[in-house]
Parts: sequence; C-alpha cells; structure tokens
Amino acid sequence: MMDGTLSPNDISHVVDADRAHVWHHLTQHKPFETGEPRVIIEGKGVRVWDQHGKDYLDAVSGGVWTVNVGYGRESIANAVRDQLVKLPYFAGSAGSVPGALFAEKLISKMPGMTRVYQTNSGSEANEKAFKMVRQIAHKRHGGKKYKILYRDRDYHGSTLATMSAGGQDERNMQYGPFAPGFVRVPHCMEYRAQWDLSGEAYAEASVNAIEEVILAEGADTIGALCLEPVTAGGGVIPAPEGYWPRIQELCRKYDILLHIDEVVCGVGRTGSEWFGYQHYGVEPDFVTMAKGVASGYAAIACCVTSERVFEMFKDDDTDPLNYFRDISTFGGCTAGPAAALENMRIIEDEGLLENTTRMGARLMDNLRALQEHHAVIGDVRGVGLFCGAELVADRATKEPAAEKQVAQVVGECGKQGVIIGATNRSVPGFNNTLCFSPALISTPDDIDELSDAVDKALSTVFG
Repeated sequence: MMDGTLSPNDISHVVDADRAHVWHHLTQHKPFETGEPRVIIEGKGVRVWDQHGKDYLDAVSGGVWTVNVGYGRESIANAVRDQLVKLPYFAGSAGSVPGALFAEKLISKMPGMTRVYQTNSGSEANEKAFKMVRQIAHKRHGGKKYKILYRDRDYHGSTLATMSAGGQDERNMQYGPFAPGFVRVPHCMEYRAQWDLSGEAYAEASVNAIEEVILAEGADTIGALCLEPVTAGGGVIPAPEGYWPRIQELCRKYDILLHIDEVVCGVGRTGSEWFGYQHYGVEPDFVTMAKGVASGYAAIACCVTSERVFEMFKDDDTDPLNYFRDISTFGGCTAGPAAALENMRIIEDEGLLENTTRMGARLMDNLRALQEHHAVIGDVRGVGLFCGAELVADRATKEPAAEKQVAQVVGECGKQGVIIGATNRSVPGFNNTLCFSPALISTPDDIDELSDAVDKALSTVFG
C-alpha cells in the first residue's frame, strides 16, 4: 500500500535516523545495535505497512488500543486541517468553537455528567481528577478526606502521581518513592480468585474487601475510589456480575467520589455503549478518557465531571483559592476536539457501537473455540472488541505460561502479518495474557484472520 512518497533510500535513512536518535516507548534498545527497529510507514483501515512493505492486520489499534475508527480517515484529517488554519490554539482559560461543540456532543452521550476539562493525555486527565479530589478535601473536609483508593492490577498512567495509584507493581519498579495518600484495594479477578467463591458471591467478597480497607484507613480520610471499568494492561479483566452496583452503594455509604478511568474502554471500545461504565448502571463523579477520543488523529484527553463536583469549585467567588487553579497547556489545542467531533460522527453514522458488539462476540466465540483445542489457554475474557486470552502452563494449577513463550506467540503472529499484544511489564510473574483490540470497523474476515493467526502461533510455540 506504500504510496511511493518515500523511495527505498529515503526509508533506509529514516530507519537509520530512528535507530540513532529515537527513544522508543516500552522497548529494550539493545537489539537495535545489530537489528532494525520497526518503523510503521502507512495505515489504511485495519492494516498497517512497515519499512519493508510488509502489511499487517493491526489487532491492537495502534499498539495501545487507540485507533478506534481505523487508519486513513480523510474526513478527520480535513477537519483538523481546516481548524488549524482557522485557529490552532488558545489557552483553555478561553473557549474555542470545536472545544464547546465537542463538549456538548460528548456530554450528550454521558447522562449525569456535565463538564469537560480538556487535557492532552490520559495520565494528565487522571492527575486532574486527583487534584480535584485533593482540593475538595481542603475545601470541604479540612484537608482530611484526601486519600485515593486504587485497585490492584489497574493502571492509570505513567506520571509519578498516577503511578502512585498504579496497581501494576512491575511498571512501578525503580520509579519510587511515590506520592503519599494513595491506598491499594484488592482486585476482582475471579479467574485468580482470592476467595473460594464465584459469580455474585465473589463480587460481594471483592467489594467487602474494599470496605475493609476503607474502615481500616478511616472512611473520613477517603476522598475517592479510582477504577477501570475493565482492567486493561493488568490482564483484560471485567468485573464479576454484581460488582458495580455494590461499588456504587459503597461510595454513597461513605461519601466517596467515584472516579472511572475510561482511557482504554471509552468511546466505543466495549461495544453497544459509548463508555465501559455504562454497561453497569454506574453513576460516577469523574470519568477520564483519552486514546479513542480522537482515534489518535490528534492528541486529546478529558476529565469529565458531574455538576455536583463542578459546583464545589465556584460556590464562593470571594475566596481566591475557590476555583480549580490548574491549566493544561496543550489542552488548549483545537485539533483535538475538532478530530474528536468527526470521530464521534463516524462512530454514529457507521454504526460502529453495534459492529463492535457483533465483532466482539465473534472474537470471543473464536477464542473459546481455540481454548477447546489449546490447553495453554486457561481463560478467555473481554467486553466488545477488548479481549484477552490468559496462557497457562497447567490449567489445573493455573501456573502462568512463561513470559518468553507468550512473547513467542506474539512474534509468531507477527510473522503471519497480524499484530497482537500481551501484558507487558505489568504484574510480576503474570505477564501472560494475550491482548486483542482491533479497530471498531473490523469485519468477520478480520476477526477470523486474527483468530487463525493465534491458532497457528499457539501450535508453533506449544505444539
């Protein structure tokens, strides 16, 4: 598909420049001393092309669950171009046309939420929520109700504050010490059960365990509970049935603000609903999002709040500290909301929420069929086009498959022209879940190509 804009010599120079000067994310660079880094040159639909002209089915939407509407969307690029010519930027202390229209459109999809604070990354969006919680603690609770609860295996970003709320220990190693006031609560992963229970009984035990932490810390010290609707990098973990209503009850019982991190799950990834939490009838106080908000066509993230939260920052205009004294420089970029508006239009007009539900069901069915033929697949789980297959050395003991073998499966899929993911430097000893998140435009043929590649890769690695 490469369009010839760059000649082979140009590509060689690009690869050399990359090897010499680019510091890649999540990557050990030692192999590049003798080999090449991968450079992605072009994308169209669900496929991308590398520097050698090899094409791949991208089953991880840009590597980190981002390009929800697929590659090559000229209408988004045109919306961004037109907006940049008119006004590329003005600080968020003033408004903009795309900023206002996007906020209106977004809120129309989020009953109970009313205010949009634009930032430039998911980590930053979560930090804004944390800062709001801390300021509310000082304004309303004498500074005492400042602690933020976060869940084991959940991930909320890569800054020091968001890593302080990071439930993936391997990601945090060598980056401490961390900020005080962040308290971990147990995960709700039924496959790795902490109690000899299942279903709603397991959900109840999981929430009871959170309540025990609240009581041990002192409910009057807890300001917020921050959770992913589906744990992403910690293993693609949906909560058991009955978990979320009890979480809501718990937060209301102890006057704890509920912060839902939709950085991965938001904007259609889970199918049928715009956001993951909407599957479960939850009424959050904060919802943070990034990645699929503009499908990677422009940098944009948001911290969305209820009016209840917003009102706490304007109830006394005689107090010079009463408002949210924060700014995100690139939260003032207009390309983000311009791209996000067109991204939402595409999702609506092309019925991508419904397609995600259908293709997600097909992917789960295919993975379950693979589970019947490959003993190494211990568990299959997911919602919409956000699915995982946990690999184990022994189904009875659930001993995790070796990380090197999991990486080999990813590599074998790559050889077949399919890019998949795997939990990466997340939970020590448990980086053993294959991750799948193809674009919301995926077709049955795409899903079957992905499944077939996994089937062959498992046979190659495990026999």
